[in-house]
Amino acid sequence: MSRFTLPRDVYYGSGSLADLKTLQGKKAIVVCGGHAMKASGFLDKTISYLKEAGLKVETFEGVEPDPSIETVMKGAEAMRKFQPDWIVAIGGGSPIDAAKAMWAFYEHPDTTFETLCTPFSFPKLRTKARFVAIPSTSGTATEVTAFSVITDYAKGIKYPLADFEITPDVAIVDPDIVRGLPKVQVAYTGMDAMTHAIEAYVSTMATDFTDPLALKAIKMINTYLVDSYGDAKGKGREQMHYAQCLAGMAFSNALLGIVHSMAHKTGAAFSTGHIPHGCANAMYLPHVIEYNANNKRALERYAQIAQALGIEGEDAHAQTQGLINRIHELNTLLGIPHSMQEFGVKEEEFKEKLSAIAHNAVLDACTGTNPNPIDDKHMEELFKCCYYNTPYKF
Repeated sequence: MSRFTLPRDVYYGSGSLADLKTLQGKKAIVVCGGHAMKASGFLDKTISYLKEAGLKVETFEGVEPDPSIETVMKGAEAMRKFQPDWIVAIGGGSPIDAAKAMWAFYEHPDTTFETLCTPFSFPKLRTKARFVAIPSTSGTATEVTAFSVITDYAKGIKYPLADFEITPDVAIVDPDIVRGLPKVQVAYTGMDAMTHAIEAYVSTMATDFTDPLALKAIKMINTYLVDSYGDAKGKGREQMHYAQCLAGMAFSNALLGIVHSMAHKTGAAFSTGHIPHGCANAMYLPHVIEYNANNKRALERYAQIAQALGIEGEDAHAQTQGLINRIHELNTLLGIPHSMQEFGVKEEEFKEKLSAIAHNAVLDACTGTNPNPIDDKHMEELFKCCYYNTPYKF
């Protein structure tokens, strides 16, 4: 038996944030990140709409990029004091991911982070509150997924939490919110969405329900991402906001692969600076395709993606190479580094930590649905390709 889970309601289109006025309840806590939502006026709009719905509102602000375990615990404590029946998270992937984890500790104070790290082991939620997610970036799609990523900075590791219990009840996908995104965020989150869709399509858990969503998202991203990067007021921003949501619907149910395993274990690992998640995905994706293409099924699926994008080739290998070339081209057009070395990771530190990050990546929850199995040795070789931007032969 398989399962396909999405939020009960997805509101989308310009001005859809106002649908918050339809919520029924007594109290709502709004979880958000830094100053961006406040400066743009969308935090105030969110609070105003909730009050129009008759809810008493409090806020939990200041969720950092790549939220920490400590922030999650502080937010859960604030929720236990306020006792909301709606949790409303607005912002990028970080505040929404953090709010999902807060939700679990709010409703189940005795649970442990270690328990939640085991995939699909969350306790039953919605005993106290329901969840609304409002994305302000066009990439993570956490507003429609069963996932959250929380960082343990002491260990330098990101932990992906996975359970259908944390799929939001309501998603509001309002393109007005992303008009002011900086270009670098458009680039990184856009390639994050592309990675989601491609990994979902080749995942061992891909189904007839997820395939159409993944392919549609890939085609939309291929068409609109560069336009979205170049023109904040154009059609591309709106279409990318929808495309990333479709990609999220696909990967939340089909799951992901080792591009994400690798990104999770390197984002906070190096002293030269944090590697943004979408940037890491963009750098690693071409090389992971090369590795996975040694698997017959994966090769066929990559070729199908290439065909959907109009990439020609005499056989599946040539079409897959064309897909790889297109991803490299997108990275160039979007100003994204092509390697960890180009990003600025020091070679000496990379070599020192290679064995550990490779081992941790193999153990990551996303590795289990990668189409081509991998061990520590091959993961190390793959990381070397990503560091030096050398091809992994297939």
